[in-house]
Amino acid sequence: MDSKILAASAVESAPSSDAAVRERSWYADASPQARQAFWSCKVGYMLDGMDTQMLSFVIPTLVASWGISLGDAGFIGTLTLLSSALGGWLAGILSDRIGRVRTLQITVLWFAIFTGLCGLAQSYGQLLAARALMGFGFGGEWTAGAVLIGEVIRAKDRGKAVGLVQSGWALGWGLAAMLYAVLFSVLPAGLAWRSLFLVGLVPALLVLVIRRYVKEPEVFSQAKAAQAEAGDRPRFTEIFAPKLLSTTLRAALLTTGAQGGYYAITTWLPTFLKNERHLTVMGTGGYLAMIIAGSYVGYLSSAWLTDRLGRKPNFILFAAGSMAIAFAYTSLPFTNAAMLWLGFPLGFFASGIFSGMGAFLTELFPTRVRGSGQGFCYNVGRAVGALFPFLIGALAKQFGLGPSIGIFAIIAYGVLIVAALTLPETRGRELESA
Repeated sequence: MDSKILAASAVESAPSSDAAVRERSWYADASPQARQAFWSCKVGYMLDGMDTQMLSFVIPTLVASWGISLGDAGFIGTLTLLSSALGGWLAGILSDRIGRVRTLQITVLWFAIFTGLCGLAQSYGQLLAARALMGFGFGGEWTAGAVLIGEVIRAKDRGKAVGLVQSGWALGWGLAAMLYAVLFSVLPAGLAWRSLFLVGLVPALLVLVIRRYVKEPEVFSQAKAAQAEAGDRPRFTEIFAPKLLSTTLRAALLTTGAQGGYYAITTWLPTFLKNERHLTVMGTGGYLAMIIAGSYVGYLSSAWLTDRLGRKPNFILFAAGSMAIAFAYTSLPFTNAAMLWLGFPLGFFASGIFSGMGAFLTELFPTRVRGSGQGFCYNVGRAVGALFPFLIGALAKQFGLGPSIGIFAIIAYGVLIVAALTLPETRGRELESA
């Protein structure tokens, strides 16, 4: 089924032309190495999303059974994001040193093991520690996978391929929701939440597939050979050298805007709509399903558009859409029925904006420090963006929750648009000349 989606996502408006035929067949024309890397990265990111999203489903059970506060529960999520930011940066550095594939194996195994250990936790402190360590691998897996798939796919199809890998997150989110529904319907709550986390061990099996079938990108292998011959080992500090510093800072602002806006909208909107608008749909599975569906379609659409329109126009389009949806949610009166359907564009724009991120960051940095640059920029954005929910909560005491969400969303996506306008367009860039 996914191969059909891959082909369909590339259909041009003039199917009779030779260009349209070539566009539709990008997956069929990809090398076996590229296909193996694609599926390994996509499944890896899907399982990464599954393991990460499990916490949101078990928080009510933990609050009831362990007697922890909502603040304590929220701190688990915050610490996970912060540790994932550190893990993502370090994984980028590691991928430049030991290789993209080996780093991907380590990070997948890491987040799977510590997700399983969450299910064995006997206290809040143990769960907090296991979850923080899980986040370390979760952030690292994104970096290693994004660099790997960005380097094995040909330039004109890179945006589609990397964006479709990113769409695995929505699939993993949906899988976590289904596992939660099944386990909590057949097991007591105290056993169900542990079982859910223990299922998170399954991604460890993916390492066997990666080890057997996925090879290092040719462009990376060539760069490493040249470095070995010249005795020129890359240093992660090169991304802060005068030649790359401006690119590094602007790319970090771009990712900060995307992730800050995402957390601003998704963290507080359910609380705002449920407590201040008194909309009962916010607590339903239908609303969550609509957001997940919108996210997946957003990923697919953005993956196609980033190659069709270009990296920068695609970012600006989805940032403007995210601004509009934030305004609609916080400023316009809606009924329960309308709010249910609005979950789709919320997921579409807030998640779809990330589809072009991996390809863009891959193209901005040279091969020797691509992992370091991509890991740093994306995860600085994640670390700063993780602070947005806290800042919104503080500002809400003075201005109210709705206006505070809107203010931070506008600031975040405004920063993204400015950063995008100042960065170079990289669509079609060959990595050898990057």
